[in-house]
Amino acid sequence: MPRIWHITVVTLVLCIALGPSSAAERRKWITLTDCRYVSAKDNDGDSFRVRCGTSEFNLRLYFVDTPETNLRYPERTREQSEYFGVTLDETMKAGRKAKEIVQAMLQEPFVVWTRWASAAGRGRETRYYAVVEMGGKNLTEVLVSQGLARTTGVIVKLPTGEKAKAYVERLEALEGEARQRRLGIWASSPEQRALTLAK
Repeated sequence: MPRIWHITVVTLVLCIALGPSSAAERRKWITLTDCRYVSAKDNDGDSFRVRCGTSEFNLRLYFVDTPETNLRYPERTREQSEYFGVTLDETMKAGRKAKEIVQAMLQEPFVVWTRWASAAGRGRETRYYAVVEMGGKNLTEVLVSQGLARTTGVIVKLPTGEKAKAYVERLEALEGEARQRRLGIWASSPEQRALTLAK
């Protein structure tokens, strides 16, 4: 009897621990069309407010992290600065550029795919992870290819059916190209400064 009780307890613990992640993986993608960018003080390159029909909410892009625009979260800005190999000022400048590009690109209606998965943040209002497409272009890919985001964060199988791992590899290749071509924030990297000084 004690052995059966032990097996039952272990099974219950595993079900509780694995249940939420399994449920999250089973969530269905929802397509929201004719979405609009909503100006808000906390908007940045990878997290911003949108209106889709009668719903208005904050979204957070899957797969990427754009530089911070200020020092509200200094430890995060410092960590990004170290990743890109640039100063804090250069990091925040790139963050502001990412925000401006997103706002400019989303002036026309766009499509949002979401599974209504909560993206934990420090704000009071819930953010939801999403994929954004405008004019046939994926916003995540645009940001990475322009050197204004790094490939990191929450990943998920795409609404197209593409596996998360394959998509991450594609984004990492785009990031590598942007770095090699010294685009966006990569233009301020130590290697680029050394090349400039050598001329």
